Amino acid sequence: LSLFLWLSMASWDLSVSVEELGVEAPPLKISVTSDLHIGGVILKVVEKTEIKKDWSDHALWWEQKQQWLLKPSWTLDKCGIHADARLCLTPQHKPLRLVMPNLATLRLRVCFSSPMFHTVIGICKLLSEDMIGFSTRSETAGSIDKLANDMPAFFANSPETEAVYKMLSVSQPAPAPETIAKMNRPTTKVDKAQINSRWLDSSRSLLQQGVKENDKLLFRFKYYSFHDLEPQSDAVRLTQLYEQAKWAILLEEIDCTEEEMMLFAALQVNKSTPRLWKRLAFASRHICTSSQDTMTAPELHDYLKIFRPKKQTLKKYKQFWFTFKDMSISYYKSKEESCKEPIQQMNLKGCEVAPDVSVATQKFCIRLLIPEPEGMNEVYLRCDNEQQYSKWMAACRLASKGKTLADASFSTEVQSIQSFLAMQRTSSSNKAAQTDESINTHSLVSPRYQKKYKPKQLTPRILEAYQNVAQLSLTDTILKFLQIWQALPDFGLSYFIVRFKGCRKDEVLGIANNRLIRIDLGVDEVVKTWRYNTMKQWNVNWDIKQVAIEFNGNVNIAFGCVTANCKIVHEYIGGYIFMSTRSREKNNTLNEELFHQLTGGHEAL
Repeated sequence: LSLFLWLSMASWDLSVSVEELGVEAPPLKISVTSDLHIGGVILKVVEKTEIKKDWSDHALWWEQKQQWLLKPSWTLDKCGIHADARLCLTPQHKPLRLVMPNLATLRLRVCFSSPMFHTVIGICKLLSEDMIGFSTRSETAGSIDKLANDMPAFFANSPETEAVYKMLSVSQPAPAPETIAKMNRPTTKVDKAQINSRWLDSSRSLLQQGVKENDKLLFRFKYYSFHDLEPQSDAVRLTQLYEQAKWAILLEEIDCTEEEMMLFAALQVNKSTPRLWKRLAFASRHICTSSQDTMTAPELHDYLKIFRPKKQTLKKYKQFWFTFKDMSISYYKSKEESCKEPIQQMNLKGCEVAPDVSVATQKFCIRLLIPEPEGMNEVYLRCDNEQQYSKWMAACRLASKGKTLADASFSTEVQSIQSFLAMQRTSSSNKAAQTDESINTHSLVSPRYQKKYKPKQLTPRILEAYQNVAQLSLTDTILKFLQIWQALPDFGLSYFIVRFKGCRKDEVLGIANNRLIRIDLGVDEVVKTWRYNTMKQWNVNWDIKQVAIEFNGNVNIAFGCVTANCKIVHEYIGGYIFMSTRSREKNNTLNEELFHQLTGGHEAL
């Protein structure tokens, strides 16, 4: 026993590099004992440097283990540090370049020692924005809630910081066409999956993930679950969200129809140069109206057409007599048989509702994803005209939220849908000037339509769509852009290439804010959909890198990740479940511990 104590107290040399001494400087040798605590090591190193400065932000980085030594009371023995350890005394906060969604680059001092989740919180608090939606993707500090001069107080400190705020809260001028042409444009789901493989791990620090001082990272909204946007105080967040949506559309990260593209272009015109075409005589917007008695009716009855997609089959709609009551749709062979048992009754509470509309071709379809024990039941309903579509679409949306036709918001929902249709409809009777050389079509539409049409063909179409949005305010323009973006069928889907257990070919896994989607990579068709609210549990076998999920009804799936670390997929699923636990009342309270429990797995520990 006496011999053991003597050995444990024996001194030995520890090598510690000090960043302030320069890259070429040799490590300092300090004499230590195994029971010396980390704080004591730092004190010895600082004394040996003879540099008089504030060292409070410095901490030790263990190079071989790729970890920070952040507990000053822990001894070298408890940390497992021996004479062969290579330590570095370095600042915990370092400068980092962040490329924002509007392509502006910020140089900020951020924490390199905290888990990424905490670092992102610090960045977003600095910008005085809601922190959860943002995250950081690799390209290769107190809360501020008061406004000063209509901007977060931090930015009102000086003309320089005020200029930064203005840079973040407004859209930047569009890059030159040749610059846009060189920007990364994913053309397939495989390309999109490769992009998602670059998200940084929220449970590990920047330095642990190989990020160095002054590196450039993309700062993006990762989770497509957005809390209430407040235009008066959320100028930065609203602008950056708009910019991310805009570039997702222009670079074809998300698909949209030609009609929707022209509307997106028109809204961009209205936002960037709202007074440019005020000299033109625009016609009043055509918004269809329906009588109040039909909009507030407790039931809907009409002939509609229905289609149920099956793998590798053509769309074939069949007409039936439909009734909508409470939150359910029932359909019958004919109106006369509606007094009998329905062919089928579908409860829409909790379902997914998406438009499949083309005003130009008079296609008014409603896409429903109805939860079932085995997965999601996909159904398309086809209406005959705008009026019919507006009422049935409004009813489906309310039912998905657990509301009936008697709800007071039904009328407002119908009008909102009719307004959306009117924005897509071009006015042939009141055409304004058909050309304007100042429109840069390269920055307004995606490459697909630049190839399909010449600028002189695109300009009249954009101006026609612009007639319907010219009267919108700047804020309403942004909100309308985001509303249409969120209504796109593929909105919010993040793709990963995976290999399902028992299968021999790679497939695509789409992760949304409320469901998982299995996609056949060969034919690019949805095979199965599972909702999170039917999920019983999920876990990761970190040894074989396999994600396993159990759903209600004894449905079990398991898959390995091909294009990304399974930790990224695990974090996506856990992150969305975490987002679902946040309510308006909890909007300012963040449970970081719960987030790591849901997203970290044992690796986070």
